[in-house]
Amino acid sequence: MRTRIKICGITRPEDGVAVAECGADAIGLVFYQPSPRNVTIAQAREVVRALPPFITVVGLFVNATDDEIRDVLDAVPLGLLQFHGDEPVRVCGGYDLPYIKALRMAPGLDVAATVACYQDAQGILLDTYQPGVAGGTGEIFDWEAVPDGLKKPIILAGGLTPQNVGEAVTQVRPYAVDVSGGVEAAKGIKDINKISAFVAAVRGA
Repeated sequence: MRTRIKICGITRPEDGVAVAECGADAIGLVFYQPSPRNVTIAQAREVVRALPPFITVVGLFVNATDDEIRDVLDAVPLGLLQFHGDEPVRVCGGYDLPYIKALRMAPGLDVAATVACYQDAQGILLDTYQPGVAGGTGEIFDWEAVPDGLKKPIILAGGLTPQNVGEAVTQVRPYAVDVSGGVEAAKGIKDINKISAFVAAVRGA
C-alpha cells in the first residue's frame, strides 16, 4: 500500500492546485486563529473552489466551539475533520463526518491506550509535542516512540521535509504523512518545488 500524503496549512487557491498537480492526496485547512496558517471561511471556500476532483479537504480544529465548527461545515465542503486539541471522543464524532485525532507525543504519553479511546476515528495523527503549542512546531519527534501494533492507521507529522520524509516512511511505515512548514516558502505560502520534492521522496521510499 502506498503512503498517502497530506499537505496542511493551505491558504491560497494556487497552493491547493499545486498540491493536486504534484500528486498529493489531501490538503489541510487550518481553522485556528492563533496559527499563522489560519484561514477564514471565505478563504477556505476560494481554495476548495479551485481544486480538481479527488483531493480530500481536511478541516483542522483546535478546541473549537460547536458553533465555530458548524459555521465552517455550513459553508465549506469538508471531507474529513482533524481535531488537534484536547477534544474528547464525543466531540470528535459528533458531526456526521469521518475524523482523525491528533496526538502530540508528550513524554509519558500512553499512545496505545489513548488511541484505543478513539475507536471511531478513521486514523490517528502523531505530532511533535511542544508545551503550549498545538502543532506546526517544525520539529521531529523520536520516531522509535511510535509503538507497533496500533489498531488505527497512523499519520506521521512533525518536522517532516523533503530531506527526511523518506527515512521517516522507511522507519515508521505510516499510512500517511502530513507536512506544512517543510514545504513552505514562508508561513502559509507553499513552494511547489518543495511539494514536488516531498511527494517524490515519499514515493521513492
